[in-house]
Amino acid sequence: MSKYKEYFNQKELKRKPYSFSPIREKLHEIIFEAETTAGKIFDIALLIMILLSIITLMLETVPAYYKNYKTVFLTLEWIFTIFFTVEYFLRIYCVYRPRFYIFSFYGLVDLLSILPSYLTLVIPGMHSLMIVRGLRLTRVFRIFKLDAFIEQGNLILNALNDSRRKLTIFAMTIIIMVSIFGSLMYLIENGINPQFDSIPRSIYWCIVTITTVGYGDMAPNTPFGQFLASIIMLMGYIIIAVPTGIVTSSIIKESKMYPNTITCKNCSKEGHANEAKYCDKCGFEL
Repeated sequence: MSKYKEYFNQKELKRKPYSFSPIREKLHEIIFEAETTAGKIFDIALLIMILLSIITLMLETVPAYYKNYKTVFLTLEWIFTIFFTVEYFLRIYCVYRPRFYIFSFYGLVDLLSILPSYLTLVIPGMHSLMIVRGLRLTRVFRIFKLDAFIEQGNLILNALNDSRRKLTIFAMTIIIMVSIFGSLMYLIENGINPQFDSIPRSIYWCIVTITTVGYGDMAPNTPFGQFLASIIMLMGYIIIAVPTGIVTSSIIKESKMYPNTITCKNCSKEGHANEAKYCDKCGFEL
């Protein structure tokens, strides 16, 4: 953070490089933040519309409903699409640098949530992709300011990020193990058990067994195959504990304080420390 402190102390950062009209400033506060009553009302209304659009899409897939209420479903879908389109362009309108919002996670999700409706005009059947609107429900954590959930969610994400190399090595080890055991099971059972008719299918059985899922669609018949399967099953319980321990140790080490719902007007980064005066991504004054 030292580079940011030095950057923030520069005199030019004390002045805002952009100046919006009061209306655009108010729109940004309502649409992007949940610190005000108006912002919460807007976001709750948005969530309701998202839920209704998802329910409508699900009901539309029921043949009896679609046959009897096809016109109603079509009308509702375009109402939702127009609403989300207007909301998307309002978000672009009320940020200083729209490209930061457009290419952010929520910006891409917002765009993908409206594109299928327009694509159905030229490519039939694309409307099913509108289920992506469900991703927008993640805004509920920001809207109701469930700080405990935000904090714990960020804690887990940081722990996973810190453990990514260990988890990658662990995953590679598992891939090697299931490949070896799957190949061995193929050599043992092939010609005796028709279920193990190829190495890929034998590896599939090994993955299902070592992860303790156990569909039961494949099982070894030979005594040596059953012995090897027993070893793989026992190893499965041991293996489960490894990633848990790796992530848990990272969570224990994690001791950061997590942000509120303030959104940067310049780069659209959402969430900053309560005492922050400048965006920790672009250095813009909050």
